[in-house]
Amino acid sequence: MEKITFRPDGEEPVDFYVLEQTRIGGFQYILVTDSEDGDGEALILKDLSQDGEPESVYEIVTEDEELNAVAGIFSSMLDDVDLV
Repeated sequence: MEKITFRPDGEEPVDFYVLEQTRIGGFQYILVTDSEDGDGEALILKDLSQDGEPESVYEIVTEDEELNAVAGIFSSMLDDVDLV
């Protein structure tokens, strides 16, 4: 499982593990968890950076309609993950 480190402005770095990724409507989405094994907190992040930028800028998907749509796609991609 790929580990990525986020460096929020003015905060300590945070590690997440990428479970899956997909591209929808021109945006890259990643499903991440804070635990490498077992049950952990899962988040869906949307890449807001432009193509070709050296670093990605992610935000947590919080809008219900977008969250439900992307979660549905990730659920169909991962049989053993419950995104509730």
